[in-house]
Amino acid sequence: MSERVPAPGDLALIEALVNTLDIEAGTDELDTADGRAPFGLTEPELPAARELRESLRATLLAHAGHPAHRATTPLGELLSRAPLLIAVDAHDGSASLEPADSAPLLSRVASAVAQSLVQGIWPRLKACEAPTCHWAYYDRSPAGRGRWCSMAVCGARAKMRRYRAKSP
Repeated sequence: MSERVPAPGDLALIEALVNTLDIEAGTDELDTADGRAPFGLTEPELPAARELRESLRATLLAHAGHPAHRATTPLGELLSRAPLLIAVDAHDGSASLEPADSAPLLSRVASAVAQSLVQGIWPRLKACEAPTCHWAYYDRSPAGRGRWCSMAVCGARAKMRRYRAKSP
């Protein structure tokens, strides 16, 4: 959907997960083995992955100042179930949060959220305000007030709707 540059670092995982559902086209990449592969998901894990995806989307909509698209499990509730470890580098003493288990998606997402909080970039991951889109994007605008995944697509549509609504 979007021509934007992917989110930085581990936020790219969250952006990619949220964007597995194309609301406008009605397609879900998680329906295919190829679509599940980047997330290490099996078919039995799909309900939990979809619940996580929609909780993330609701949070990203909130980052952009938009109401949730539907009722979801609060993201904090889901992330509280994710085991994380503090990894300390033996050579330089640097520390980072790491998933306790390298495969589970929930722990990888929790680690990405924690790392982005430390970096101060978590609020910049947003979801497009267009109801037919809600695509995740990283807001690189200087003021952090981006509203659409793509100004050329969703932004242009919104502006045209406003213009038409004002026209006699």
